[in-house]
Amino acid sequence: MASIAVCPGSFDPVTLGHLDIISRGATVFDKVIVAVLNNRNKQPLFTVEERVELLRQTTNQLPNVEIDSFNGLLIDYVKKKNANAIIKGLRAVSDFEYELQMASINRKLDESVETFFMMTNNKYSYLSSSIVKEIAKYHAPVSDLVPDIVEEALRKKYAFSS
Repeated sequence: MASIAVCPGSFDPVTLGHLDIISRGATVFDKVIVAVLNNRNKQPLFTVEERVELLRQTTNQLPNVEIDSFNGLLIDYVKKKNANAIIKGLRAVSDFEYELQMASINRKLDESVETFFMMTNNKYSYLSSSIVKEIAKYHAPVSDLVPDIVEEALRKKYAFSS
């Protein structure tokens, strides 16, 4: 049986930290489905379609990575995709408490799905999509935080003037 993992998140926008987790996950699992969560409780900068497209373009060199989006419970999506694992990136201990709670409830809902935590590379331990958006909003450089295509998309969203 092929090992299929789902790597869920909002990816608003995708950062180099996200890509680190995705690419490392792609070396462990036969297939990684990066699933953009459509969270109606949040006001994202990028639409789901824009986030999916940015992820497609930034992961196109990873042949076993698929990009998708979903609504609803993660565990239902995982089952629908016949996946047997969830990959979650952790930056700090503060991430672990929340992610442990989510992993526990997912395990309760379906014992056959395992959650794998991957520690982020130390050089990305401070990095989040929220920080990237805050920096970009004030027209500061984000080229060492996101791929070039994402930086360009941020410039367009925030109407950078040269």
